Amino acid sequence: MDLSVVYNNAALLWYGVVYTLYYTLITVTGGLVLGLIVGLIQFSRSKILIFLGWLFVEFFRNIPLLVILLWTYYALPIFLGIDIDKGLAGFLALTCYGGAFYGEIIRAGIQSIEVGQSDAAVALGMSYGQRMRRIILPQAFRRMIPPLVGQSIMQMKNTSLLSTITIPDLLYQAGYISSFTYKPMEVYTAVGLLFLVMLVPLTVLSRMLERHKSVAK
Repeated sequence: MDLSVVYNNAALLWYGVVYTLYYTLITVTGGLVLGLIVGLIQFSRSKILIFLGWLFVEFFRNIPLLVILLWTYYALPIFLGIDIDKGLAGFLALTCYGGAFYGEIIRAGIQSIEVGQSDAAVALGMSYGQRMRRIILPQAFRRMIPPLVGQSIMQMKNTSLLSTITIPDLLYQAGYISSFTYKPMEVYTAVGLLFLVMLVPLTVLSRMLERHKSVAK
């Protein structure tokens, strides 16, 4: 193991870490917003909206992310007749993919709240929006925190696929360094350790929230 190759190229690896964290942040944020919309419309009175929400979730959950990513970057511009930057393509693919999982988590979280609470809110004269904002979502959100954190961890690991469309994330930088140092074992070992440093705190947080949830019950 020649660790000097890691030290000598630490700047490139750090550059990849910044890109990985950046895309994790924006796609988790976008995915949560999209997931909230998808989750809520599945409780709509409109069968069309319910069907569209279900279709979105099933479409993006059951197609591999790599296929979605490549299709968004290479095929979508052809069908739409426009140029799509690789950064935008990566954002759209990861956001829609994550949004499908977030949407299902949010739907299940809302559905876990006892019907009696919603009925009581109706008896008090609350509108649908008021019931969701004041009664349902605050309680559901506490139950959703652990799976949401878990999905966010998966979202960070999914950013490694961005290297396939030449976005310079951590895995892309590792491949680039390996191409001229011929030291892939050392480089990819360093990448694995960097992901551990970034993800272990989130994993610990998720378990703490799970224990807190169990105690609260």
